[in-house]
Amino acid sequence: MIRRLEELLKEALEELKAASTPDLVLQAKGKYVGRKGGIASFLKELGALPPEERKSAGEAINRVKAEIETGIDRLLDGFKSSDRDEKLKKERVDITLPGRRIVSGRLHPVTQVMDEIEDIFLGLGFDIAVGPEVEIDYYNFEALNFPSDHPARDMQDTFFVGGDVLLRTHTSSVQPRVMEASRPPLRVIAPGTVYRKDSDITHSPMFHQVEGFMVDSRITFSDLKGTLAHFLKSLFGPKTGVRFRPSFFPFTEPSAEVDIGCVICRGSGCRVCKGTGWLEILGAGMIHPNVFRAVKYDPESVTGFAFGLGVERIAMLKFGIDDLRLLFENDLRFLKQF
Repeated sequence: MIRRLEELLKEALEELKAASTPDLVLQAKGKYVGRKGGIASFLKELGALPPEERKSAGEAINRVKAEIETGIDRLLDGFKSSDRDEKLKKERVDITLPGRRIVSGRLHPVTQVMDEIEDIFLGLGFDIAVGPEVEIDYYNFEALNFPSDHPARDMQDTFFVGGDVLLRTHTSSVQPRVMEASRPPLRVIAPGTVYRKDSDITHSPMFHQVEGFMVDSRITFSDLKGTLAHFLKSLFGPKTGVRFRPSFFPFTEPSAEVDIGCVICRGSGCRVCKGTGWLEILGAGMIHPNVFRAVKYDPESVTGFAFGLGVERIAMLKFGIDDLRLLFENDLRFLKQF
């Protein structure tokens, strides 16, 4: 057996010496030290040897196996090193080439305006609240004084998901949710995404709103006017004109539309303001008693105001954008201006 082992070792080392690829080395590995290789056949013969010969035969088998495996590992390591060196040569960086300019990103103009609005109201002590975009009819309409047969529902073109589940048409739906979970005093804004069936140069089926409200024991219309005047002058400049016009919203009474002096013509009259010198910017009013009753507030003990504004509308005015659809096309040539 010892003589045959030496012959197997010599044969294996010669075959490994002639192996020119990793595949040939692996073939030799299977042939000599694999589960059905030459070494395995010698191990099967051990049981037939006399007991006094088994120890020396086993040691010889292990020695030959170790020498073959060492040769195999050395060759495979050599091939790996050679492949790595060749790969490094091919992938080396040519430092004579000019570098590629990294283009820095910018915040979307809607995001910029949303951040600015939030900062102004945070400075006034308001908290920020969020609510679900997939809403139920109760919070989107009924709790805001929109009965099921109320004609004011026609003011909103709603995406219904099914039954009384819908995509919220305004972030005003956050108002009853917050008031249900909290007690006055409250100063809250609710920025977020809303959805309506509308699409043209000034409307989008998906857009952004900021709802705001304040509730306490002695909130008056003067508080509403002072808060919104401060907000609009902070956003558009201290010389911005602000006016309030009577209007109607189901969830406020009295209600008002709020205008600012045209930021394009500075009040002299232009195409954007239709020659009036004023631009409608947001809706507001004193919270309707029925809204307080829906959230278990006593309308005799608390008062409050609420307002809502479209973020895209403000972005268009601040940046002089005349087509709302530009804000959603993600054209980098357009967005990089901001």
